[in-house]
Amino acid sequence: MGQDRFVKLLPWFSTPVVIVLLVVAWELFIRAFGVSEFVLPSPGTVLVSLVALVQDPETWHHAAITATEAITGFLAAVVLGVATGVALGKSALLERALRPMIIAAQVVPKVALIPLFVIWFGFGLTSKIIMAAMLAFFPIMLNVLLGVRSVDPGQRDVMRSLTASRWNTFRHLEFKSTLPYVFTGMEVGIVFAIIGTIVGEYLGGSEGLGYLVVVSLNQLDGPQLFAVIVLLASLGLLLYFAINGLKRLVIPWHESVYSQNGVT
Repeated sequence: MGQDRFVKLLPWFSTPVVIVLLVVAWELFIRAFGVSEFVLPSPGTVLVSLVALVQDPETWHHAAITATEAITGFLAAVVLGVATGVALGKSALLERALRPMIIAAQVVPKVALIPLFVIWFGFGLTSKIIMAAMLAFFPIMLNVLLGVRSVDPGQRDVMRSLTASRWNTFRHLEFKSTLPYVFTGMEVGIVFAIIGTIVGEYLGGSEGLGYLVVVSLNQLDGPQLFAVIVLLASLGLLLYFAINGLKRLVIPWHESVYSQNGVT
């Protein structure tokens, strides 16, 4: 029993240890090779810049803008992705007809569309939300499509033999079978939503953490640039773990949750 508990707690101890080792290696590399602070700042200077950013109320304003854009775009992608995935999963004919358009929309470099979004929607939140939604849409839609197709026809036959209505079949079979795929798409989608938001702010924004990256670059402030990247990573982890926590709450019975909890 004690050994099993240690195995479950091991990831929580190993992750901080790995981070500490990486930071130490970072510091030793700078000292050993005399790397310039402009090229690669030391962990200490990055920490000082990070503390200064956190204490600045303007930073929280930019972080709130980025979070709002990413979450709004992600939620729009969830609604559209689930609706499209269900429709395509239910109709093979519709899926074959729309597949070329969907693939074409995905292979177009999204960065090339940002100037158009700026022209159409301006430098405000709208263009960044659309960018985030576009990047998050495809993984969500694809996973929902796979989820709808994953339902075993034999299970549907069993529901029919039990004279279950369409609503009961959807509620007890199709909905529960598709939910794990939906959350898998959401876990990937939230990452892409953040990427889309940052790219949009970087190329055509005047607010947000992506804009702070541009400001730090223009000022040739390497430590602040690294500090903003740390904030971006922290925001991404926070949103990802929020989706993961919701997954554990909604589908605690699924095998993916068991594996994450260390249960085999």
